[in-house]
Amino acid sequence: MSQQLEFFDIPSPCRGICQTDDRGFCRGCMRSRDERFNWIKMSDPQKRDVLRLCRQRLLRIQRANKQPDEPLPEQPSLF
Repeated sequence: MSQQLEFFDIPSPCRGICQTDDRGFCRGCMRSRDERFNWIKMSDPQKRDVLRLCRQRLLRIQRANKQPDEPLPEQPSLF
């Protein structure tokens, strides 16, 4: 299988928020300190891997913060 050519650099996922959470990940882009500092030095495959990890981290946080569905009210028995 042939590989797709990359014509453009992978842009930084920085959103300009630049605050870290209690686990050390940026609240804006979900990158670790090392991932942020070394972004320019990374190869495109490394950058894609970091972006994949960032998406996983964001989904994990969203799932943890999701409110449980409200239970349906019990219908009184007719009998």
